[in-house]
Order: sequence, then structure tokens, then C-alpha cells
Amino acid sequence: MTPIIEVKGLSKKYRMGESQPYLTLRDSLVNFAKNPFKKIKEGLSKDEFWAIKDINFTVEPGEVVGIIGRNGAGKSTLLKILSRITPPTTGEITLRGRVGSLLEVGTGFQQELTGRENIYLNGAILGMSQVEIRRKFDEIIAFAEVEKFIDTPVKHYSSGMYMRLAFTIAAHLDPEILIVDEVLAVGDTEFQKKCLGKMDEISKKQQKTIIFVSHNMSAVKKLCGRGIFLDKGKVISEGSTDKLVEAYMNSADIKKDFKPIKITEIDVLVKKIAINQQEKGKVYPGKSLTIDLVLDSKNDISGLGIQIMISHDDTDGRVFSSNTKVTKNIDIKLIKGTNKLSLIIHNFSLCSGKYRLGLGIDIPFVKFYFLDIDLLYFDVLETTFKSSLVPTLPAYGHVYLEHDWIYGTN
Repeated sequence: MTPIIEVKGLSKKYRMGESQPYLTLRDSLVNFAKNPFKKIKEGLSKDEFWAIKDINFTVEPGEVVGIIGRNGAGKSTLLKILSRITPPTTGEITLRGRVGSLLEVGTGFQQELTGRENIYLNGAILGMSQVEIRRKFDEIIAFAEVEKFIDTPVKHYSSGMYMRLAFTIAAHLDPEILIVDEVLAVGDTEFQKKCLGKMDEISKKQQKTIIFVSHNMSAVKKLCGRGIFLDKGKVISEGSTDKLVEAYMNSADIKKDFKPIKITEIDVLVKKIAINQQEKGKVYPGKSLTIDLVLDSKNDISGLGIQIMISHDDTDGRVFSSNTKVTKNIDIKLIKGTNKLSLIIHNFSLCSGKYRLGLGIDIPFVKFYFLDIDLLYFDVLETTFKSSLVPTLPAYGHVYLEHDWIYGTN
């Protein structure tokens, strides 16, 4: 059988602090005229790095392949190249089919157009006729749950509405290849399950090919028959998802301390996130637990929601979550300089097992600036403590833990 995706020697080089725009034909001709025999430079200067390096793999029609790896492993870069959003530095890819991709909330949407108009626009980009799109239209708006807003410009949509419509368009407009990044984490738990169910359906019943990136190892094992484990831009291993997930969870890299993250859109540095009631990644239930967060901001910023998420690796989705703006109605105003926040969980009553800690920074129901659901990993130890959990809203986890936020500046 001929593979539907072939990737050979794929590499992507970036220069730190610079975007990588496409060259125009005029730019290319000018550069060629200056040095017609110049070869692609394989080495790196001081400010360059390989986001991915010498990636090789194939995907058969109808396969569902999960791509896993820590932050900075090269997952998003690989998907952008597969989606023809970013050109590779070296190597080649062959795609034998139409590609529908969902990499970021609202990718490909035209802000001034309505939801209805964006459905037709995305269908046309995929090469579909208006008749084909019209046949799918009612199914799309029903699945996305945006009937009341379908004739509203998408610039007025919340991040959740954006995500629902974007995923639904990508999944329903008959691409032979569907590429989905971690963006599904934006939605509530019920819609995440709905999306996973839809992907399972189109892979099994319609024999579509899916490339799926997620930090939710349970979802990867449930949906994907095969996986690719990336680390520092290279393929570490590939094979059955059960074995890859076990290797990923046991890798030393996921147990390292948190490294600062720059959020360029709002010019904020996430300088620190740490759990202070732990010993070498071990947490004891039945006691209070504090999660400390330090943010360096270049400007004064108002209206942000800071969200802490705790997820279990053997369950589908979030266990507990708190958003300063939504859960506690705290108006976070970052000042220029260093800002400190702490989430105190008064009685950490989760069962033993492996958990991951995530962070979201957003204007609630409007726009996400940053979302990562596995910044830190920790283990909750076995004790004689008996947990007593209270259900909460689906979007904020399966349980509610009594907690408070402490907010101050330095």
C-alpha cells in the first residue's frame, strides 16, 4: 500500500528572536543573482537552532498516529510543516490527500467574516464545491453548538466557540488527512470527549488518516494505534502507543524542574511555577498544598484570568482546575515588573497516582494567550487518608477542592 504521508530527512532551522517569513519570488531571484551557487547551510550560528532535525516516517491510509513529547520537542513545528504553514529548511514531505488542520484556535479564520462565511471559505480552500459544503452545513453547526451565532463575525466569538467551530469544520469537510494539535484542551471536558469520539468515528468508519498531538496520554492510547516520540527535535522511538507512553512517562526529561516560558503576545515571562508541598516530585494527600507562580511583565495588564489545572494520566481529562477570574472572581492586574501568585489547596484530597500540572493565561471566554497542560509532573503517594470529593463544573475538572488565591507583587 502506498503511504498517504511520507516524511524524508525533514529539518527546520530557526533564528532566535526572529520570525521566519516566506520569501517572495523577487527575494528568491535577487538572492540567487547575488550567489547562484550558494548551498543550504547545514551548520548553526550562535543564534540559530534546529526545531526538528532529520525526521523520517510514513503513515498509511486510515492510520491514527499520535505524536508525543515534552515542550520544545518539535511537535508543533512538525505539524506546521505537514499543514503547509511553515516551509522546511531541508527534507521533503509527500501528502497524498486533502489536509484539514487544527493547530491553534481559529487558525485559518477570517475575523471579519461570520461563522457561516468561514465554513464556506474553509471548504473552498479544501477544494470542495458549494453543493458539497451545503450538504454538510447543518451537521457542522449542530456539532459545534453555535447555531445562535452562525451569522455573527467570528471576531466576537469566545475562545471556546472558536475552538468548537474550528474543530468541527476541520473534521466534517472531508479531508483525507486530519491534523489536530493540543488545542482541544481549550474546550470543556464534555466537548473534548465529543471531539475524540468524532475522530474515532472518522478514522474507523470513514478510513481517514489522523495525526494527533496531545499531552493527554489516556487520549493518545485510546485513539491512536501507533505513536512517534519526539525529543529535542528528533524521533526517539516509534511503535505501539502503550509502549511509547510508558517510555515517555518514565523518561528523565519530564521530571526536570520548570523552565521559564516567554509569552510574546503580552510580553510576559512565566518565570516560576512550583509545588511547595513535595519531596522530589512526591505529594502527600490530606494536607494543604501550595502552587507558587511568578510572572515578569513588561507592562501593566488588566483583565487576565490565571488558571491552574491538575490532570491525571490515567483518566480522560482534567481532575481539578481554578481560574482566578471565573472561579474566584479575582481581578488580576499585572504590574510592570515581578508579580507573585499562589494557589492554596487547603485539603489536597486526590487519590494516589501520577498527575501533571498545567497553566492557562487568558481573558476568560474571549482569548487564550497561553495554555500548557503538562508543565510539571508529580506523584501523589499512597496513604491511609480517605478522599472526599465534591463534583464541579465539567470545564473545571471532575472535582472541587477548597482553595484560595493569594495575589501580590514584589
